[in-house]
Amino acid sequence: MTDLLKAKLSRRAVLQTAAVGAAGISPALRSVVYAAGSDAPEKTEVKIGFIPLTDCASVVMASVLGIDQKYGVKIIPSKEASWAGVRDKLVSGELDFAHVLYGLVYGVHLGIGGPKKDMAVLATLNNNGQAITLSKKLADKGAVDGPGLAKLMAAEKREYTFAQTFPTGTHAMWLYYWMAANGINPMKDSKVITVPPPQMVANMRVGNMDGFCVGEPWNHRAIIDGIGVTAATTQDIWKDHPEKVLGTTGDFVKKYPNTARAVTAAILEAGRWIDASLSNKNKMAETIADKSYVNTSVDAINQRILGRYQNGMGKTWDDPNFMKFYNDGAVNFPYLSDGMWFLTQHKRWGLLKDHPDYLTVAKQINQIDIYKQAATASKTPLPKSDMRSSKLMDGVVWDGKDPKKYADGFKIKA
Repeated sequence: MTDLLKAKLSRRAVLQTAAVGAAGISPALRSVVYAAGSDAPEKTEVKIGFIPLTDCASVVMASVLGIDQKYGVKIIPSKEASWAGVRDKLVSGELDFAHVLYGLVYGVHLGIGGPKKDMAVLATLNNNGQAITLSKKLADKGAVDGPGLAKLMAAEKREYTFAQTFPTGTHAMWLYYWMAANGINPMKDSKVITVPPPQMVANMRVGNMDGFCVGEPWNHRAIIDGIGVTAATTQDIWKDHPEKVLGTTGDFVKKYPNTARAVTAAILEAGRWIDASLSNKNKMAETIADKSYVNTSVDAINQRILGRYQNGMGKTWDDPNFMKFYNDGAVNFPYLSDGMWFLTQHKRWGLLKDHPDYLTVAKQINQIDIYKQAATASKTPLPKSDMRSSKLMDGVVWDGKDPKKYADGFKIKA
């Protein structure tokens, strides 16, 4: 056995011990209920795809800490290169589940942004923690925020290029919403391209884009590398917004409902472990920084995960609405209104030609019954309603009650 392997194994043992300590009960005892009888997972080893982003953490930690085994499953995290790759492998069955963009799952279910297949959202993995980065070149000309960008684009006419990570995904929707709220029509006033998250910084470095919206740690990485500034965080756009989800196909849930429940419960517990303490967050940052996961320096991850922000131009602040993985269970419930919101934006930007039956689609995709079972198993609190209300950056309230009116009500659209 090599020294490196010994070190990795001993580190895993330490982290597993920490997890058991945090849960306060031995894994053997916890798994008794799920190891026998009709509750047993039908498939005991599952492959979960992830993209190298900080918000893959609860998937990775459920595996590294051995929390998965408490629920009778073994999670094999699978590092993927792009969201399109994640989509294709989910649809083909090569991946059982994925850490995936909320809007991607909805897009596939409706046949936009790729092949059409019945899809499922089992839980929300995180709230908040993405950002919009503008190039240092733009910042030097005064474009350090939304109004500054709008002013520069009006004064210096040229083709401005902005990048998101997938056409129907969360980052595309945050970018478009933010630009439109600042009077810029992303479809008419700029060119929008799709770039995988880990390639954002390199593409900005060589001048391929003026700005991008992506998850961490790539916004902070652009600051560390001196090539970009943070113009806005996504929690500025929508406080406690839904972000990545635990996604799979409708077929998988029908065939393996117990497995779906067990994996959801394990990931809920991993999210609780991350959010439980400062030391857990630091351990998480050290773990996922490894080249087998996010492949970056720990300092690119651990600052923003603790709410310590800087914009790359000398401004620093403590953000109470940093990335959260559990927040006493408030993060994880697959609210129907959250899924419906992405559909309203798909309609707004011309990705959907007609209004879908918003509520019916959300009920088809968001697996509320399985989530509730997983919440009971992991002792996760449940909300009173399947819908929630939020006020976004422009003062517009979204509550899911009249999605057609909401989608059609924006002045700036495709």
